[in-house]
Amino acid sequence: MPHDTAPFALPDALADKLEPSLTDTDRDHFRTVAASLEHAIAELEAGLAETKQATARHGTAALERDQEVHRQTARLRALRRFDLDLCLGRIVHEGVAEPTYIGRFGLSDQDGRRLLVDWRSPAAEPFFAATHAHPQGLVSRRRYRWTGGRIVDYWDEAFTEEGLTHTAALDDQSAFIATLGGSRTARMRDVLGTIQSDQDAIIRAGSKGALVVDGGPGTGKTVVALHRTAYLLYSDPRLGHRHGGVLFVGPHQPYLAYVSDVLPSLGEEGVQTCTVRDLVPEAPAARPEADERVAALKADLRMVAAIEPAVALYEEPPSDALLVETPWADVRITVAEWKEAFDSADPGTPHNLARDDVWEEVLTILVDKADLDDLSPDEFRAVLERNAALREEFDRHWPLLEHTDLVGDLWTVPAYLRHCTPWLGPDEVTALRREDPEAWTYADLPLLDAARLRLGDPEASRRRRRTQAAEARERARMGEVIDDLRTTARESGADEFGDGLVSMLVHGDLQTALVDDAALPTADPDLLEGPFAHIVVDEAQELSDAEWQMLLRRNPSRSFTIVGDPAQARHGFTETWTERLTRIGLPDATVAPLTVNYRTPAEVMAEAEPVIRAVLPDANVPTSIRESRIPVLRAPVADRDRIVAEWLAEHAEGTAVVIGDASYADSARVRSLTPELAKGLEFDLVVLVDPQRLGDGITGAVDRYVAMTRATQQLVLLTS
Repeated sequence: MPHDTAPFALPDALADKLEPSLTDTDRDHFRTVAASLEHAIAELEAGLAETKQATARHGTAALERDQEVHRQTARLRALRRFDLDLCLGRIVHEGVAEPTYIGRFGLSDQDGRRLLVDWRSPAAEPFFAATHAHPQGLVSRRRYRWTGGRIVDYWDEAFTEEGLTHTAALDDQSAFIATLGGSRTARMRDVLGTIQSDQDAIIRAGSKGALVVDGGPGTGKTVVALHRTAYLLYSDPRLGHRHGGVLFVGPHQPYLAYVSDVLPSLGEEGVQTCTVRDLVPEAPAARPEADERVAALKADLRMVAAIEPAVALYEEPPSDALLVETPWADVRITVAEWKEAFDSADPGTPHNLARDDVWEEVLTILVDKADLDDLSPDEFRAVLERNAALREEFDRHWPLLEHTDLVGDLWTVPAYLRHCTPWLGPDEVTALRREDPEAWTYADLPLLDAARLRLGDPEASRRRRRTQAAEARERARMGEVIDDLRTTARESGADEFGDGLVSMLVHGDLQTALVDDAALPTADPDLLEGPFAHIVVDEAQELSDAEWQMLLRRNPSRSFTIVGDPAQARHGFTETWTERLTRIGLPDATVAPLTVNYRTPAEVMAEAEPVIRAVLPDANVPTSIRESRIPVLRAPVADRDRIVAEWLAEHAEGTAVVIGDASYADSARVRSLTPELAKGLEFDLVVLVDPQRLGDGITGAVDRYVAMTRATQQLVLLTS
């Protein structure tokens, strides 16, 4: 299907912008882009088909082929997502006649001439960063507004007198604000073309250390977080998928669904996204902690640290020597030798995996001590492996452990909890006790995560033993095949140890290579276990100290992008970002503030600001630059359905939300959410039901503030 090389579809009111002197250069360029885009897609399709047909069944070759298939498929999918709307706009530099066109991805013609510069490249930076105070060498800048693959508007900015001769009406601010006020959908709108200089500076900041993006409602924190993710993957080779990749952590599942299209639209499909709770397998069965005091105790960093002494109790060597009796030799392992074996585990190795290493050290000690005449050391080791008394004693002092059992015992065995948490008072130990060890709560999840990573998968140890047994069987089978081949060779008169295949087969490394990997036990990897090279955390003000440890364990480099607003912390945020992050293990974080509210109308912010200032006088409330000219509406709860129905009838596009009324049923364009689940989302219409019923104190005020500031057009407050 041919591309539209004249995509301008401006309304009659903007007919002046269709003047040929203003658009002919663009039309010519789009024609070239269209041809090159078709060629690039055809070339990728052919290359992908060829790569898929390549034979590479094993080892590095298979891995490299699969990676190339993934790369080509992702690139092809990204190019097919867009047409000419790959182009965001253009810039003209001083002393340069030809404009530079900025694209979602880079694109060149068949001769290698650059047609679109990737928005993440240094050459594209002035498109986002230039201001009238700091034009960065630009004469002019043009941004396109695309709808349905057509340009429905464009706006120009002139930075010099020369730039005035190459631009349309200078309506850059009004057009930009109109774009921000466009209707919302169930997925986050594409906003790459409207990124502002303050946002772009944060997006392009380096990945070393922790960077905090601090901003109130409407400042574009989520936009910055998502585009920074794509930028870092493009610009920093240390963050590529082969080096750990990037984890993006959001506050809840509706948020993840809302932003799910953004990274793929930027060409990044390999980023793992989740909530903090998704990191723990037990999360689906967990419930909120009923007692706030208990939740606070479990959120304490010291409680997470208690996992270590809890595990250490199961790694204490026997206090008595053991005589191991066998038909071939009796051998004694002393208390000192038990300790030597138990101390042999490498620090940092998970308990269940270290167990195998310690067991092998026990066997080595005993084999080295045995006086053997008729058995080889390997044969005697096999005898010891089957010795019931030795295995029982070892299993008792270094057992396989499940993380759920370990944490469950803390809540059901007071003596165990007291041993692991000596700082707790008797009343606190009593408060933490419960009857059902596996009645998991959200506050349990950080401890379950710490225990799971500290212990390792007990099934991994069993699987490793099964793998070793399977490998032995496979080697034995290959040995039989090789023996048959050698017999056949001798019977045919071939030289048994001459050149050729038969002589090659007697080498052990080749025999090992012939083992069928498909016959060995395997397990699917945990894609959220890490380690990751960089982690992006949105709505980070809500994380407890214990939840921060879940992320720190997955990011040894301590490279973070932390996005949040202390004024939106439901349980309060009494520290500075620097104080909070230093306490949880991220000292020297850099804080980058965002202070301009691009999204929320001034009418809505005028209503919301007093709500949060009543409890947080120093809250960082951003300044709105946009007016919707729609006043905040107050009405009785009985008018809820009428108000929503009238809005839907008047607006063919856009989305609405009813907050604070669980009785309202979702429909195609209207959601029913709690303030907590609305956080991070945006809607054209917000209907907030009985705001005062959301509660008193910090939590209630924050919930009201968050709910109100989800509106991009109109806010309705209903009261009983």
